[in-house]
Amino acid sequence: MANTDTPDIIYTKVDEAPELASASLLPVIRRFAAAAGITVETRDISLAGRILAAFPDHLTEDQRQPDDLKALGEIVKTPAANVIKLPNISASEPQLVAAIRELQGQGYALPDYPFDPRTEDEKAIRARYDAIKGSAVNPVLREGNSDRRAAPAVKKFAQANPHRMGDWSKDSKTRVATMGADDFFSNEKSVTLSEATGARIVLETEGGETVLKDGLSYPAGTVVDATYMSARALDAFLAEEIEKTKAEGILFSLHMKATMMKVSDPIIFGHAVRQFLAPVFEQYGDEMKSLGVSPNAGLGDLLERVKDRKDILQAIDACMADRPAMYMVNSDKGITNLHVPSDVIIDASMPALIRGGGKGWGPDNKEHDAVCVIPDSSYAPVYDETIRFFKEHGKLDPATAGTVQNIGLMAQKAEEYGSHPTTFEIPQAGTVKMILDDGTVLHEHKVAPGDIWRSASARKAPIEDWVQLAIARQKETGYRAIFWLDESRAHDAELIAYVKPALEAAGVADRFEIMAPREATRASLETITKGESTIAITGNVLRDYLTDLFPILELATSAKMLSIVKLMQGGGLFETGAGGSAPKHVQQLQEENHLRWDSLGEFCALGESLKFLAQTHDNARARVLGEAVEAATQGILDHGRSPSRKVGEPDNRDSHYWFARYWAEALAAQTDDAALAGEFAPVAKALAEGEAQIVAELAAAQGSPADTGGYYHPDDDKLASVMRPSATLNAIIG
Repeated sequence: MANTDTPDIIYTKVDEAPELASASLLPVIRRFAAAAGITVETRDISLAGRILAAFPDHLTEDQRQPDDLKALGEIVKTPAANVIKLPNISASEPQLVAAIRELQGQGYALPDYPFDPRTEDEKAIRARYDAIKGSAVNPVLREGNSDRRAAPAVKKFAQANPHRMGDWSKDSKTRVATMGADDFFSNEKSVTLSEATGARIVLETEGGETVLKDGLSYPAGTVVDATYMSARALDAFLAEEIEKTKAEGILFSLHMKATMMKVSDPIIFGHAVRQFLAPVFEQYGDEMKSLGVSPNAGLGDLLERVKDRKDILQAIDACMADRPAMYMVNSDKGITNLHVPSDVIIDASMPALIRGGGKGWGPDNKEHDAVCVIPDSSYAPVYDETIRFFKEHGKLDPATAGTVQNIGLMAQKAEEYGSHPTTFEIPQAGTVKMILDDGTVLHEHKVAPGDIWRSASARKAPIEDWVQLAIARQKETGYRAIFWLDESRAHDAELIAYVKPALEAAGVADRFEIMAPREATRASLETITKGESTIAITGNVLRDYLTDLFPILELATSAKMLSIVKLMQGGGLFETGAGGSAPKHVQQLQEENHLRWDSLGEFCALGESLKFLAQTHDNARARVLGEAVEAATQGILDHGRSPSRKVGEPDNRDSHYWFARYWAEALAAQTDDAALAGEFAPVAKALAEGEAQIVAELAAAQGSPADTGGYYHPDDDKLASVMRPSATLNAIIG
C-alpha cells in the first residue's frame, strides 16, 4: 500500500508528445489505481521544469518549483522506488534556447543563454544552463542496468501484422563512411583502477599547465578511459566524403547523437556544417561570427542570422548548388540534415533509412541512396554490417523474424554517456594528462587546437550487476547470448577481464559468446532471419542504438519496447520507449488537433510497474490490476485500437478510451478479487454503452488547430481541454 515517504508509483512529467498523451492517460491510471489504494504522483523532469528548478533566484515565489530530478535521483537509490519514466528531451543548445525564450514569454524572468560568456556572472549562468543540456536526466535516474525487449503481445502482433519494409538492391550505393583513424576509437586508452583514488585532468602547453577538471573520484575497480578525436583528421575526412558523395551522385547525410553526447557531438556537427559550406566560411567567416553564427548550432540558425545579408545568402546558394544533394529531415519545408543538431539522431535516423531499403529523402522530395557519415568508428561498423547484410540477403521479414533482446550496461553514468563533465575542446597544442592523487599519470595524449578529448568510466558494481543480469536473462529464455565486446578496443578489453571470470564462476561460460560489434551484428541478423532469438549484451551506447535498430526492423517502432531498469538497490524504473518522432506529433496536434503518439509503451510499463508493486508491497490487488493491464494491452493490439496517422481517424485519445474500457472489462471478468470485479463492472458497462457518444465527441475535437499554451511549457488547463474533449468519458473516469 502507500508508502509515507515515496509514492507507490511515480509517473514522470516530460515533454512533447508523451506529455500531451499523459494529460489523457494519467486520469485513467489514477482512477483505476485508487481502487487498490495505490498512490500515483508525478515528478517534473521536463526541459522547462529543469530550467525553472535551476533558477529559483530569478523567479517569484509562486513560480518556483522544486528540483524534482535531484529528488528522483535519491529515490531511485532506495528499495521503495517504482518509477514510470517517459521519454524526455535531451536538450541540444537550440532546444534549450527555444525553451528559455518560451518561458520568458510566459512571464518567467529567466536570464538569456550566454552564447559567449565574458563576465563571471555570465559564466555562472552558462554553467547552470549547460548542466541541463544533453542526457542530464538519464544518468541521474539510471541507478541500474537495462533489460529491454519486445513484450510478447507486441512481438506476436508484429508477426501477425507485418509492417512494410523497403526493398534492398544488391547494387545499392548506400554505404557508411567513418574515419577509422585518429578518432575516439583508435586513440582510446583504458585502465582498471586497483584502488580508490582521486584524479585531475590537465593540459600541459609551452605556456604552462591548465587544469581542465579537478576533484574527480573513482572507487577501486573502476574502468577509466581517455581518448580524443583529431580536428584536422575530422575535417579532412568530411571534405573527402563530401567530394566522394558528389561523384557518386547520391545523398550526403550525417548521423550523430548531439543530444546525448552534448559536448563532443555538437562540435563534430559544427565541423560538418563548416566543411559543407567551406567556401562561404573562407570568404565570410569573420563577418558571420560577428553576426553570432556558430556552426555547432546548425545551418538553420546560421541562415536566420545572415538573412539580411544577400551576398552571404548568394554565396551559400552557390556553394549548396556545387555540393552533393543533402538528406532531408523535411523536404517540404527545406529542412536539411545539417539544419538542427537535434533533428537527426543516429539511433532513429539510421534504422529508418535501413528499414526503407537504404533510401533517404532528397531535396527533390524523392528517395535516393545515401552516404551515411558516422565520423567516429566505435559503433559505425554495426550500421555498416547491417547494410552489407541486407544488400546480400534482402530485407528482413517481420512475419517470421526472431527477436533481439538487450541487456545494457548503463548504471551510474557508465561509459561515454557519462563523459560530459570530462569532455573538452582543446584550445591550444599540448599534452592532456589524467593524473591520479599519488602523481601517477594514468593517461596522456598529445593534442592539437580544436581536438576533442574525453574521459569516461564504468564502475565495478554496475559491471558485475550487468553480467549477472545477462546470466539471469539467458537462463530464463535459453536464447543465444552474445557480449558485444571488441577485444582489440581498449575499454572492451577491460570489460572482458570482468566478464570471463564471472561467467566461469557461475558455470555458464559455455552459454555465452563474445564478439566485436561487427561480427555480433551479422550473427544476430543471421539468427533472427532464421526465426530464432538472441540477447545482445552491450555497453551503454550500443544499448541505445540497438534498442532502436532491431525494434524498428522487427516492430516498425521502438516506442513499443518493454524497458525495465532493475535498480541496484532493489527498486524498479520502467521506461516507455523512444521519443525521437515526438516533435512531428506535436506539430500535427497544433495544426490539426490529431495526436498520433502511441501509448503502447506506457501500457507495457504500467503493467510491469503494477506487478513489481505487488511483489515489493505484498499488494495482491496491484497484481490483479497489472494482469488486467496486460489483457487491455492485448485488446488494443488484437482489435487494432492504436492511433492512426491521419486527421479524422482515431488518435491517441481514442486508444486511451479503448484501453480504459478493456482494462475495466478485464477487471470485471477476473475472479481473483470480487471487490475489484464489483467496482469495475459498472465502469465497463458505462464505457461500452457510451461508446458511440465518446467516439463521436473525440472525433469532433479533430480538424482545427489546438492551443496547448506552449510547446515546452504547456498550460495545464488548456492541455486538459485539448486532451480530454469527451465529456461522457470524463464523467465516467472522473
